[in-house]
Amino acid sequence: MDPPKRPLFLSLLVFFSFASLAHATGVFHVRHKYLHRKRAIADLRAHDARRHGRILSAIDLPIGGVGLPTDTGLYFAEIGIGTPSKNYYVQVDTGSDILWVNCATCTACPKKSDIGIELTLYDPKGSNSATLVSCDDNFCTSMYGGEMLDCSPDKPCEYRILYGDGSSTAGFFVKDFVQYNQVSGNHQTTPANASVSFGCSAQQSGDLDSSSEALDGILGFGQSNSSMISQLAAAGKVRKVFAHCLDTVKGGGIFAIGNVVEPKVKTTPLIPNMPHYNVNLKAIEVGGAFLQLPTDLFETGDKKGTIIDSGTTLAYLPEAAYKQLMNAIFSYKSNLNFRTIQDFLCFGYTGSVDDGFPDVVFHFENSLSLNVYPHDYLFQNEDDVYCVGWQNGGIQSKDGKDVFLLGDLVLSNKLVLYDLEDQVIGWTEYNCSSSIQIKDDETGAIYIVDAHRISAAGGLETFFTRQTRR
Repeated sequence: MDPPKRPLFLSLLVFFSFASLAHATGVFHVRHKYLHRKRAIADLRAHDARRHGRILSAIDLPIGGVGLPTDTGLYFAEIGIGTPSKNYYVQVDTGSDILWVNCATCTACPKKSDIGIELTLYDPKGSNSATLVSCDDNFCTSMYGGEMLDCSPDKPCEYRILYGDGSSTAGFFVKDFVQYNQVSGNHQTTPANASVSFGCSAQQSGDLDSSSEALDGILGFGQSNSSMISQLAAAGKVRKVFAHCLDTVKGGGIFAIGNVVEPKVKTTPLIPNMPHYNVNLKAIEVGGAFLQLPTDLFETGDKKGTIIDSGTTLAYLPEAAYKQLMNAIFSYKSNLNFRTIQDFLCFGYTGSVDDGFPDVVFHFENSLSLNVYPHDYLFQNEDDVYCVGWQNGGIQSKDGKDVFLLGDLVLSNKLVLYDLEDQVIGWTEYNCSSSIQIKDDETGAIYIVDAHRISAAGGLETFFTRQTRR
């Protein structure tokens, strides 16, 4: 009798870099979805308006269960699915829970995309490894908290997601292989795959069927048991820990699943039983002075705490906090000529914004702070014209509730760690175009993974390293 095999764990690394998609066959590639076109600043609001309406809304799943919010992200990955494997472009999103792709039988799914990629419809019948997930499957009953009504072994596990902006997606779950490369040493990979249950979208409505930002689907990194990271963790293939680092200087970065050992990251607890990554914000500091805000402002409505979301571009604050923050920032410069450009507050300025304006610091539970510099919250729209990235959350919220929602504006150029095993999140300032260190728990080896080794032309690579639980 053969001895039992030790369970393997994987560490997934995604490099955000404008690199050629023609290289590294079989690994995941990720690109910025606006790579081929210059974005108007109105696109920032439009993206967040769609996302904000969805992320703040309860999701209607008629077949039962809790809401699983999902939405578009700023980056997308090229993944392989099926046998033989075909490539699909899916948005990478920490605010989503499931992986889903458009299905061959889809009604009103986009047939083309305006962002320079070729769309592919997934056909379970065309994959030798695909199986339908039935309604009595453990994945389905776990996802919805019990067996659905009128369930029979030949009935598929169906889903329907309604978003706050009126768009929707519906379909059924399929189980198939997702392709990736496994790191076996420094810059050494071997091909591998994992069996994952994911959504096969058969219907779409609203802006999900638009070709303007169309992709093949969404790859969610949320906390629910239906997310890919949760499935891989349950199968003993990964630790339920991931991190990302978005580089605004060179357009690169890192997205990693697994045991990141360097740099070290200080953390704060996640608020329990929340559908998103919510944390307790305690205070806001501008130029060394704390804003005088009521403590209950940090726990507004039923959206308790502050949402950390890499799929949101800007940063949204409740009106009371927004007004105090803006007054404090611009008290440093009283002679600016303000104007509105595409609904953004903008002004002319010829000096260094880092020299002329104050740093903003968010203070969280467990003495974790988040520094936001003027070059982060003031973005240059044209020569000598800067616009403000802070947004009035009270205006943006469709349900009338003020929230703190912090997106890429404050998260860029930081390594952000999500530890779902210990239910904490944290970050540290970091050069996102440099390397990180990951540990192979089976061998104890620490691998250096360098984002610079990706060529400068457009994509990300995603690698897995073996890890085993002690």
